[in-house]
Amino acid sequence: MQALILAGGLGTRLRSVINDKPKPMAGIAGKPFLEYQIELLKRNGIGEAIFCVGYLYEQIQNHFGSGEAWGIKIKYSIEEDLLGTAGAVKLAQRFIRETFLVLNGDTYLDIDLRQFAQFYNEEKAKSGGIGAMALTEIEDARNYGSVTINADHEILSFNEKSESAGASRLINAGIYVLEPEILAFIPPAKKTSLEKETFPALLNNGHRLFGYETRSYFVDIGTPAGYQGFQEYVSGKERL
Repeated sequence: MQALILAGGLGTRLRSVINDKPKPMAGIAGKPFLEYQIELLKRNGIGEAIFCVGYLYEQIQNHFGSGEAWGIKIKYSIEEDLLGTAGAVKLAQRFIRETFLVLNGDTYLDIDLRQFAQFYNEEKAKSGGIGAMALTEIEDARNYGSVTINADHEILSFNEKSESAGASRLINAGIYVLEPEILAFIPPAKKTSLEKETFPALLNNGHRLFGYETRSYFVDIGTPAGYQGFQEYVSGKERL
């Protein structure tokens, strides 16, 4: 299975910590955050990664190159203008050959990707489907927006941040498994969001998206607090 990593973010919320790097290159315990994503892929048998890059992408390309040093094949899809999460996936479509994973370049979910893919394949075999989203539960989803699912794991709705008080505490954990057919729902060369536009459009058109609930460690490194929290998480694992 291929994996796309959305690594084109500006990192505006992290400017106080990294003002000269793209956000996915933020240093964590001596190495860039993206290395932890690569290690997650490697642990789960993923041999090919497509980096969707933009802002200061040369730093990413110069560091990782072809991926040979990490035992993984890396390709680059370079945005000249910011295209959003869906636009970045659309731009990378020339590399997409099969069902594929998408990982946000600024969140980390310590998940078994093989189990996630197996969950999706089993649900798709029952009733069809075009993709699945990893979900995690938090106490207060108002800063993230929440996701509502039914007993059959089908996603019913996406709730905006302002709508989430009293709603589901499940949030999008930033990892998806998607079918190439999703590309038909993304306009070319236009800034488009997976979360706010593409996924709701899929539901509105009768396509099934499944929610995979996990209690695995999750963090958004896009804020100074999240960045510090991941530093502490990694340091704690290294001491074990």
